Amino acid sequence: MCSHWVVLAFCCLGQLCADQSLKPQIAAPQLATNNPTLTTVALEKPFCMFDSSLRPNKSYVIYLYAMKESVSAISSLVTTTNGKPLNSTFQQTSGGHLGPYKAALFSVPNCASPPKLTDVGDVNKASDVLKQYLFRVGDDGTCLYDPNFLAVCNPPLAPDTTYRFKYVLVDSTEGIIKDQTLWSDPIKTRRVKLPLKIDTWPGRRSGGMIVITSILSVLVFLLLAGLLASVSSAVMGSEDSSAETKHMSQTIQQSELRPQLSSE
Repeated sequence: MCSHWVVLAFCCLGQLCADQSLKPQIAAPQLATNNPTLTTVALEKPFCMFDSSLRPNKSYVIYLYAMKESVSAISSLVTTTNGKPLNSTFQQTSGGHLGPYKAALFSVPNCASPPKLTDVGDVNKASDVLKQYLFRVGDDGTCLYDPNFLAVCNPPLAPDTTYRFKYVLVDSTEGIIKDQTLWSDPIKTRRVKLPLKIDTWPGRRSGGMIVITSILSVLVFLLLAGLLASVSSAVMGSEDSSAETKHMSQTIQQSELRPQLSSE
């Protein structure tokens, strides 16, 4: 009974229950900060989405498709005429501009034993929990340029571009689609900020930044003051030494003249 309530709470928290939503959801801000980024989008994995389509003694995998929002409805199909999933790649679809491409392939998340979200606060467990619960689209920056890469390529997305995503349940034995979600709501990657448009007004800075800036300013002032004091001390010492040398020279000359005057 307890495990049932844990699963139910997990589904409701992630908005992944089939009766609530059958489309990929962007990750909650508490689990993925700064999301989306310029080139990535973190999505919640499809926990409990396909439970009604799973059959005993069968093997299944999840395909994740991505496409740009500008793709037409006809071109957004991910099924071939014989019911098999599309194997279109990022390159073949011009990064999702011509149609959906397969961005990932992973095991069906276990709805009966989901990761414990309370472990996110544990530094030693947080990374593993987030990997089980989330998938980051656009997280592989090298697969496009590696000639030996044979797995599903998940290259960076384009900045300031709107995408949609879809999860598909595939029978890995028969190689056919058994179920699929709707396309996600539009999700837009961040825009690159030009240097001239970055707001540097102090009022837009955090309190911590202002404190750090103030401390650095004081340290620079003290450093300059110390440097000036050192230079001034060196100059004054040089002048005193010069004056003392001149005085000794005059004293020596006078002492040399006195014996000469006495002899005369």
